[in-house]
Amino acid sequence: MKSFSRDIAIDLGTANTLVYVSGQGIVVNEPTVIAINKEKGTVLAMGHEAFRMIGRTPGYIVAERPLRRGGITDFEVTERFIRLLLDLVGVRKRLPRPRVLICVPTAITEVEKRAVQEAAVAAGARAAYLIEQPVAASIGAGLPIHEPTGNLIVDVGGGTSEMAVMSMGGIVVSKAIRVGGFDIDDAITRYIRKEYAIVVGERTAEQIKMAIGSAFPMAEEEKAEIRGRDLASGLPKVVHITSEEIREAIADPVSQIVEAVISALSETPPELGQDILSRGVALTGGGGLLKGIDVRLSEECDVPVHLTERPLECVALGAGKCLEAFSSLKDLFISTGRS
Repeated sequence: MKSFSRDIAIDLGTANTLVYVSGQGIVVNEPTVIAINKEKGTVLAMGHEAFRMIGRTPGYIVAERPLRRGGITDFEVTERFIRLLLDLVGVRKRLPRPRVLICVPTAITEVEKRAVQEAAVAAGARAAYLIEQPVAASIGAGLPIHEPTGNLIVDVGGGTSEMAVMSMGGIVVSKAIRVGGFDIDDAITRYIRKEYAIVVGERTAEQIKMAIGSAFPMAEEEKAEIRGRDLASGLPKVVHITSEEIREAIADPVSQIVEAVISALSETPPELGQDILSRGVALTGGGGLLKGIDVRLSEECDVPVHLTERPLECVALGAGKCLEAFSSLKDLFISTGRS
């Protein structure tokens, strides 16, 4: 059965949100940030434009993330964000109204799941369905999840890290921890504050992570210049930091991710474990781009680890494939008692 031409999939991530339109592919890729004028209650910006406002606005303007640690921090803000996304791709102008498939973290509650669905319907969807992010990521990575073989996907996102062992179209083992890229950024911020007595924002911490962060010793260690505010004087200050220091700073969140993968493997049935040993682990998500995390996982789990081809888009692409083969893959969706 072919999907309706205007069906839409949304990868509602803690860090970034992607929108896939059936027949067109990914049409929106924006940070999951919305800027609101608290005095007037109006939305000023979303996505990249709102992201640039983080830490740079007067008190009455708040640039915030609707999702934190894989959970919804504000139901109303999340609904407004989803509404803006659907307006951006012209849902309200389309007839018939499209079905919307939303990818959600496995860590969110039943109440949050229903809230996401209701937000999509209120924003103009004919029906709203949910799929767990690691399941969509498995499909996006091209794993043969409907075959009787074990497939392990590790999705390291901004707010959560999720692991799922899949076989015969179902999840055999699932793990989700509320630790991800933002926790790594926070660890960098705390380290710099403690060791150098300067304050840096989350955007600066993320830039440091991307530039010299690593989960495993590098062949050539690197240095970076950091500009921040001196705690004592309040004046701007410049310091230099090494990649070894950053690796020490992020050791705890990285270890928690590694331990969760080990835990998932330890709970995997022996036959499926043998499959994973030969096929390897599929690593995806923005956190999968941290230098050396694939090597670290491979060393500690004693299995091959492969970064997927498009780690930042894997979940959205998988959800898109679900739209294209809606009837045959519908069994993978989450049952919440409404559609």
